[in-house]
Amino acid sequence: MILVYINSSNGISKSSYEAITYGKKLGDVIALTNGGASADELSTLGQYGASKVLVDRAIDGEDQKQVINLIASTVAQNNVNTVIFSHDLFGKSVAPRLSVRLKAGLVSGAISLPDTDGCIDVNVFSGKALGKVKVNTEIKIISLLPNSLQPEENGASCGVDEISCDAGAPAIKVLSTKKPDGEIPLPEAELVVSAGRGLKGPENWGMVEELASSLGAATACSRPVADIGWRPHHEHVGQTGVAIRPNLYIAIGISGAIQHLAGVNGSKVIVVVNTDPEAPFFKAADYGIIGDAFEVVPRLNEAVKKFKAS
Repeated sequence: MILVYINSSNGISKSSYEAITYGKKLGDVIALTNGGASADELSTLGQYGASKVLVDRAIDGEDQKQVINLIASTVAQNNVNTVIFSHDLFGKSVAPRLSVRLKAGLVSGAISLPDTDGCIDVNVFSGKALGKVKVNTEIKIISLLPNSLQPEENGASCGVDEISCDAGAPAIKVLSTKKPDGEIPLPEAELVVSAGRGLKGPENWGMVEELASSLGAATACSRPVADIGWRPHHEHVGQTGVAIRPNLYIAIGISGAIQHLAGVNGSKVIVVVNTDPEAPFFKAADYGIIGDAFEVVPRLNEAVKKFKAS
């Protein structure tokens, strides 16, 4: 039995459907979640391969201690041999802790299904190479890198069962949650416009946001930009930030350090804008524009608007 944990505190994301699809390719899937989504929303998980959904609405999805207790209890009651998470901020934190709790081997950041030898591919050396990981424990835990496979609908439906688990007293109390309005979540974005210190200051970010708006893209930034406070840290993409795999990634004024490339090298098409023809990013780019961002970006935006109006 395969158990996929969905953190539905903020609804169900594309990466949740990816994890369900991945699990279905391994066996019969139970989806387990806290009470952040409606029954109708949860029932859509059946369309991607879940045979049933278990939801404990008393669980605080942000309390990792409660979540781990809930998962451990469900694993024991349902003869589960594999637990799958999305390799997002939540999964990166909970999966290792659950691994210790269950004495289970962990594949962190999986990008493939197990091969005939049971080995799973992961990115290593900042995405420069592939490693193969094999888990030999009875229970296996896998965190799936977002955008590693496409969600597959099968038209099926599934029931949603309310359960109650003695997960213990909450370890934390969330007083309030603030969610940015109107922003496209980076892990799910198909188009991303990102910029670095080449923009010279936060006051110049308007042209980046305007281009992103014209394209219907998410905005992102390099780590130095987030560290000096020009942009919020949730926009930081790279090895120590958010890993993305959009169809199009436009990098403006970013040199292309290996740590940044590790988080964006899964992009299908990379466009780099930089004044320095020797910038390392050009080696990873599908298209490169050597020029001043303050001249290039407005012209790109005009071209996009003209194309959309035609």
